[in-house]
Amino acid sequence: MDIFDKCFSFTDAKDAIAHGIYPYFIPLTENEGTEVEYKGHRLIMCGSNNYLGLTTHPKVREAAIKAIERFGTSCTGSRFLNGTLEIHEQLEHELAEWVGKSSALVFSTGMQVNLGTVSALVAKNDVVVMDKDDHASIVDGARLGYGKIERFRHNDMFHLERVLKSLPEDCGRLIVVDGLFSMEGDLALLNKIVPLAKQYNARIMVDDAHGMGVLCDGHGTAAEFGLTKDVDLIMSTFSKSFASLGGFIAGDEDVVSYIKHHARSLIFSASIPPSNAAAALAALHVMRDEPERIARVNEIGKKMRKGYIELGFEIGNSQTPVIPIIVGNDEKTFLFWKLLFDAGVFVNAVISPAVSPGHQLLRTSYMATHTDEQLDKVLDIFNQVGKRIGII
Repeated sequence: MDIFDKCFSFTDAKDAIAHGIYPYFIPLTENEGTEVEYKGHRLIMCGSNNYLGLTTHPKVREAAIKAIERFGTSCTGSRFLNGTLEIHEQLEHELAEWVGKSSALVFSTGMQVNLGTVSALVAKNDVVVMDKDDHASIVDGARLGYGKIERFRHNDMFHLERVLKSLPEDCGRLIVVDGLFSMEGDLALLNKIVPLAKQYNARIMVDDAHGMGVLCDGHGTAAEFGLTKDVDLIMSTFSKSFASLGGFIAGDEDVVSYIKHHARSLIFSASIPPSNAAAALAALHVMRDEPERIARVNEIGKKMRKGYIELGFEIGNSQTPVIPIIVGNDEKTFLFWKLLFDAGVFVNAVISPAVSPGHQLLRTSYMATHTDEQLDKVLDIFNQVGKRIGII
């Protein structure tokens, strides 16, 4: 048997391309934030994680440029050896302060944060307990660890308690959840998870990639619930509200130090480039100094949720500027995406295994820099296309 046989028999992507409904790897020629261009075709971007619109903020751009001029384009080594700069440690200090923890550690990508943190902490006699809708990076981090994996139904606290109750008394327990779930736009029920964790002697890690910069004046999901002190580890990425690339884990100083010396994805990867560290730091300062951006993106989320519901779309339990339009099957999801794309709206088509079968959806997300005129146009196009294909 040829190990490449699976590759040669994979035709799904080719078939979608042939039918003109392939929604992935779209090579944009311009990206100005709220609008993008593809081969001369202008679209309103409603699929980005650039929640605060900071990728084009002059202070963020200037910080990245100055970092390149001072340090060059790369550290050419891992944090563990020669790749740590003062700006990395400054960023870590300010991030820890921002999320209310004593220490933070910066990785080169958000994926690497979860791979390194979970696999480093979950040893042979430990158990990692995950929400079934957790991000793939959490799942992969758990697989890399030597412990056992348990999963509970999305935001089902009865199921979570059954799982915790079934665990051996002598095992270590780590509950890992997304703070703001990236496809559904709803929140982890931290107000209910925290009491269960205390009752069953479990630690809690929150992946706040999408909540940081959006919830509670930008401080994230744990702060939104008033439970920062009760959540043990807070993770986030720089590729969303921070307008950069990278990620971090924050928590108790001793715990972060352990991760720092055991996370293989940190130790064996080149450190985040100076320009990315500087951009993330500048973005953090903008969050602090321009809170109106955070208020604006949440106002937009409220406006768009109301608009979609009034048009007759199903948006699940979204409470945030991440709003799913639930379609229910692959073919109609791809068709809906294509017609919206042609009409000038860029969204993300999401099918299984990213979501459960029957829950296929278009993921829409919004930026503080979207104008009301753009948003009204998006709702109008959704209305026209939704009626055309029988979604509403």
